Amino acid sequence: MTTPRDLLIITMDVASSRPAEQGDLSLALAGAELVDLLGAQALTLDDDRIVPGPQVAVDDHLLDEAASSLLRQQPYESVEDWLWRRGRDLSSAYLAALGTDVQVTPRRHRWIPGRTDKTELTDSPDRRQATDRWTSGEPVLTALAAAVGIQDEQPEEATSITDDAIATVLAAVHDSITELEAVRQRRRVEDAAYDNIWRGM
Repeated sequence: MTTPRDLLIITMDVASSRPAEQGDLSLALAGAELVDLLGAQALTLDDDRIVPGPQVAVDDHLLDEAASSLLRQQPYESVEDWLWRRGRDLSSAYLAALGTDVQVTPRRHRWIPGRTDKTELTDSPDRRQATDRWTSGEPVLTALAAAVGIQDEQPEEATSITDDAIATVLAAVHDSITELEAVRQRRRVEDAAYDNIWRGM
């Protein structure tokens, strides 16, 4: 299992005051990929720049795809730029991968036979592993989950991260999600103003 998959499972499995926005989740998944690639020594950070390391074999096709897509020419990509580039529709890709691995199944409506609007997790070793990591308060997973709104406040465990590179990635995830929410707010204001104009005509 990988941190991105664990994060996706937790967002599907843990009750939250609000569902994770797909854009927020995609940014967090891209950050989770960087964390795992740092652990695999596939890259290092020079300040906030991603410096690719040697090509390494990763036992996950999406993580391997992430490693292969690292920019290998200077000036290297910043963490924030990576999150926006790699994160585009990434939550859909990870959800599809879980479905391919038969870890999610359609949730059928009892009152509408054959209708399957949503998916639910099956009981699997991967789900149990993600749950164990979550309930133990593992700092990286806890911080990423908090970034997408699984917990209302930043947990104390997140402050125990001492690795500067990982802390840089997590900070960039938080800042990017904040920026995305600001864009959403502006669009809501603009849409409301546009509606008011039409009502006033």
